[in-house]
Amino acid sequence: MHSVPLKDLVKYCQRRLKPETFTDYDRAENGLQVENSGLVTRVAAAVDASRATIELALAARADFLLVHHGLFWSATIPWTERRYSLLRRLIEGNLAVYSQHLPLDGHPELGNAAQLARALGLKRLQPFFEHKGAHLGVRTTLARPMARTELAERLERILGCAPTVLPGGKATCRKIGICTGGAGSELAQAVLEGVDTFITGEGPHWTYALAEDFGINAFYGGHYATETFGVKALAAELSRKFRLPWEFLDHPSGL
Repeated sequence: MHSVPLKDLVKYCQRRLKPETFTDYDRAENGLQVENSGLVTRVAAAVDASRATIELALAARADFLLVHHGLFWSATIPWTERRYSLLRRLIEGNLAVYSQHLPLDGHPELGNAAQLARALGLKRLQPFFEHKGAHLGVRTTLARPMARTELAERLERILGCAPTVLPGGKATCRKIGICTGGAGSELAQAVLEGVDTFITGEGPHWTYALAEDFGINAFYGGHYATETFGVKALAAELSRKFRLPWEFLDHPSGL
């Protein structure tokens, strides 16, 4: 069976995504979170590292799980009861866990925003949504305005569910910005960066009125649905480079 050293995959991912150029949220550990015995034969990709996706990865006979939302977001001690059970399952299953959060949102090629933009048929992408010295999204200006209804239909086809539309702007969209995940609460930043249409995953109730006040269209496509793209793109690239099989583990949150 063809295998690749775990350290080679990690080194490649670190060099490709450059996590050191991002200031992520506190305790968001980007990089290798759990080791395995040192070799990788099969890659699994998922949006979230959870007991459910770990079980799916083990069922798929993967020994490398690539995720966007990792295991560590807050203090995780002591390692008892459910936490101990999870760690024991990883070790006994010889499953490494590798996570990249903001670096996999904002990467200009592999990132969630860039991949979603290309799926929508958007071109001439530029950096968008600055966060502590790095850009987390992409933007473009269309040569011809697109009807708001058409953009909603495209999103539904790509994401598999109808987006929530905040129709605060014109009936057509021209300057489109994308920042996936939960960026709806930062609607003001999208306005300051000059877009008339903002695509993200989710936002709070009060942003509906805010979109009307700002005169901007916002599309909430779902936090999970808008963040499946990056792990898929990176896993596919690892598969090509290292000749490893890979599989996407779909475990929607409904959000």
